[in-house]
Amino acid sequence: MAEFAERYINPFTDYGFKKLFGEEPNKDLLLDFLNVLLKEEQGEITDLTYLKSEHLGTSELDRKAIFDLYCENERGEKFIVELQKTKQNFFKDRTVYYATFPIREQAKRADWNYELKAVYTIAILDFVFDEDKNDPAKFRYDIKLTDTETKAVFYDKLTFIYLEMPKFNKTVEELESRFDKWLYVIRNLNRLEKVPDKLRERIFEKLFETAEIAKFTPEQVRSYEDSLKYYRDLKNSLDTAREEKAIEIARRALKMGLAVNDITELTGLSSQAIEHIKTNEG
Repeated sequence: MAEFAERYINPFTDYGFKKLFGEEPNKDLLLDFLNVLLKEEQGEITDLTYLKSEHLGTSELDRKAIFDLYCENERGEKFIVELQKTKQNFFKDRTVYYATFPIREQAKRADWNYELKAVYTIAILDFVFDEDKNDPAKFRYDIKLTDTETKAVFYDKLTFIYLEMPKFNKTVEELESRFDKWLYVIRNLNRLEKVPDKLRERIFEKLFETAEIAKFTPEQVRSYEDSLKYYRDLKNSLDTAREEKAIEIARRALKMGLAVNDITELTGLSSQAIEHIKTNEG
């Protein structure tokens, strides 16, 4: 069996995310997370049913939608839970498009009178939207149809929640609420070596037990390895692209005569790296 530097799986891998939240034996983990996330408006969700994750459009020209997780509570309300590892053009558009599938499904009943059950889309993001990067303290966005003047909710059955995980930087000592604890675990699970004392609750102990790689079968380890490799390759290619873009900006800024300190501020590159570019370009 392969040796891993980490004790616990990375929840931002496809395999890790579905292992924790998408399997029937671990349904109570997803139930607890959704209850914490939505408790103010939902009350208590008592049961969830996993639904098929692939949805076809109404015609051959329609795109299909493949949800990471799709489930329904005991009241018939639908929940799409999406994990997004990297920035994607039109990601917000995609989440709106995905929400149309559970809406349209409700029209299939012969006696349907247009009454809709609520649809919730929860997006757990391993990145920050460009338009939000100057607001480091805000990492949760709750979106509903509202009146632009009064800000009052006009329609409460369509909800989008975006969680920008890179902004959640609380230490274990700073965790105050159950919601804090969930975000901490999702953000840091693969960096931890044991269950922190502050997380000694039944639901988190089960999560850590489920996530422990040493308890996987050889086949599960191989599946996780493949998923982890894809995640790391994706991150490395993005890091390389970002660095190349920063170097190109630095070159242009040097030609314009900007000071090294200003270029450091502009690109995030170190002053040594900029001096190196300056020497080589010269």
